[in-house]
Amino acid sequence: MGLLSRLMLHIAGVLLMAGAMLFVPAGTLRYWQGWAFLAVIFAFILPVFGYLYRHDRQLLERRMRGKEKLSEQRRVIQWFKPAFLVVLLLPGLDHRLGWSGVPPWLSLLCDGFVMAGLLIILWVVRVNSFASRVIEVVAGQRVISGGPYALVRHPMYSGSVVMFLSMPLALGSYVVWPAFALLAPFYVFRLLNEEKFLAKELPGYREYCLRTRFRLIPYVW
Repeated sequence: MGLLSRLMLHIAGVLLMAGAMLFVPAGTLRYWQGWAFLAVIFAFILPVFGYLYRHDRQLLERRMRGKEKLSEQRRVIQWFKPAFLVVLLLPGLDHRLGWSGVPPWLSLLCDGFVMAGLLIILWVVRVNSFASRVIEVVAGQRVISGGPYALVRHPMYSGSVVMFLSMPLALGSYVVWPAFALLAPFYVFRLLNEEKFLAKELPGYREYCLRTRFRLIPYVW
């Protein structure tokens, strides 16, 4: 199967799975926060994958691979994926049972923060052609220190954390926010393990870490 066909199937699969996990627990399609969230994701996915397909197909191939080579990372993924899928079911259940009363303006504001997190990820892939979905060092890879990498060492994770912490309120739920926040340690463990690997395998990475002090949040950590 060609890259374009695989890409279309990947996009369709992501959107169908996300839609099912939002609307089935909600028990209705009249869940506007779910539709607004999917619209934000769709508005991001199409131009980003379209850009990569036209300008950086090697990176697109790497972004579509999901099998980790490092045993530590495989264990993290094994825990993270089911935890995330369970957590994603909760906002729709909240909508059905009426646990929260998030005002529409706050949900829309948090949709904006979700988009902001996604735009950080877009910035990363435009700057770093080596931003693989899995942790690896490929032939010819070099340290990227410009753009968002001048602010933090792991800007893609920064964007992901912004997105995950905004998702519950974007989906109209106060009470499931702590469950989403509990996903943040996944990124902490993952990036610490990634730094250990890159310091060993990628020339110049140790020096980059000395120049760029902060890992995830500028001026904090």
